[in-house]
This record gives sequence, structure tokens and C-alpha cells, in this order.
Amino acid sequence: MSKHDTHFFNTFSMVIGGLVVIALMIFALARTVAGHTEEPEVYADAKYVASVDERIKPFAREAVAGSDNTAMAIEATPQSGASAALPVPKDGPSLYEAVCKNCHGPGLIGAPKFGDHASWAPRIAKGKALLYQHALKGFNAMPAKGSRTDLSDELIKAGVDFMVQKGG
Repeated sequence: MSKHDTHFFNTFSMVIGGLVVIALMIFALARTVAGHTEEPEVYADAKYVASVDERIKPFAREAVAGSDNTAMAIEATPQSGASAALPVPKDGPSLYEAVCKNCHGPGLIGAPKFGDHASWAPRIAKGKALLYQHALKGFNAMPAKGSRTDLSDELIKAGVDFMVQKGG
């Protein structure tokens, strides 16, 4: 290797080293300036603080016997936007169409099909009181009130009466 090559290599290395040092100094300066201007403004912002508090809030709380657990009252979750309320049927036939038909129409998950007298006969033989109880409280895969807990017991009974009279 000649003297000119060595001199070029040493000069090139020093230039590259100088550029790296300058880049590190610019990076450090940028971090310092940002630390003094951006962070205090962000951390003092009320929306930022609220979002952090929401994210770090414990997922679950435990009630301890013998302790004051009044702070653990169930809080209503605010709804974003208007919630779509399901229409309330007026009588047994409209209840069947709106709710019961979903499972009893096709006979899903062992539900007796509407109009299948053979599958309804043993259930009807046990009495309407038991049919009412199953409809109101749930039975096997059927949820209480067909998952429409907003409906009255009388309306559910009217739906059972309709299904027994017309479909059973």
C-alpha cells in the first residue's frame, strides 16, 4: 500500500468519524430540546392524563370479606352513541316471530320445532307451569326469556301459550 493510499484512508476515516460525532451531537441536541418542550406539554394535557388513567386502571377488583367494599359499586358504562333498543312485541304471535322463531323455527340446539307435534307432546304433558318455568328461567341450551330479559313474564307466557296452541 502506498503513502498516498494510507494518507487517503486516514483522511477519509477522520472525515467519517467527524460526521458520526456531528450526527450524535445533533441527535443529543434534538433529544434535549424535545425533552424541555414536548414532554411537559404532553404530560400536562388533561386528555392524555385521562387516557393513561383509563389504560392503567385495574381490570378487575376483588371484594374482601369484612372490609368496606362500598367503593366497588358497579358503575354504569357510558354508551357511545345511541343504543338501538329492540322493539317489544305486543302479544304471543308477535313474540314468536320476533324472538322464539329464531330457534324453534328450524329446531336449533334441540329446541322443539314449531308445528312438530311429536316433539311438543311430552313437554305439553308435563304441564304449562313447567313450560312457563323453562321459558322464564331457561332450560338446557335455551336462555332465560330467549335472551330478551327486557320482556315481561306475562308476554313470555303468552308466547308459550301461542306455541303450545298453534305449533305444538
